[in-house]
Amino acid sequence: MSLPRATKIGPGEGAFAQVTLDYAGRLLRRKRLEASDGTAFLVDLAHTSDIQPGQGFELEDGRVVAVEAATETLLKITGDIPRLAWHIGNRHTPCQISDDALVILNDPVLRAMVENLGGQVEEITGRFRPEGGAYGHGRTMGHAH
Repeated sequence: MSLPRATKIGPGEGAFAQVTLDYAGRLLRRKRLEASDGTAFLVDLAHTSDIQPGQGFELEDGRVVAVEAATETLLKITGDIPRLAWHIGNRHTPCQISDDALVILNDPVLRAMVENLGGQVEEITGRFRPEGGAYGHGRTMGHAH
């Protein structure tokens, strides 16, 4: 028996079900997923895509499965934000940015680096929604913008 296929990404409004994916899981091209109502489906996109919370997988029969961000273990970083942001960005690390804090995925090596630079690090849980790429591409893989 073949699974319903999702070949397009669109708005998540009017969805019949949801799928909750962590940050890593929202970068995909082809994968079997299961929606909140138990419906299994195959994501079969033309190319690898950075799926954002609020978007939806459009199944071939017209139904939509909304995408939600999973709760993950994150690191909230405070201190000299411009300096710390430079070091985190220099390592091409996805980062959520606010006026008073940076948030990255939990990584012991980066935690040690930030602490060695004088930053304060607090482990938190939340939905990770980092800044998109500077050239409007969302996640980037390398420098070929």
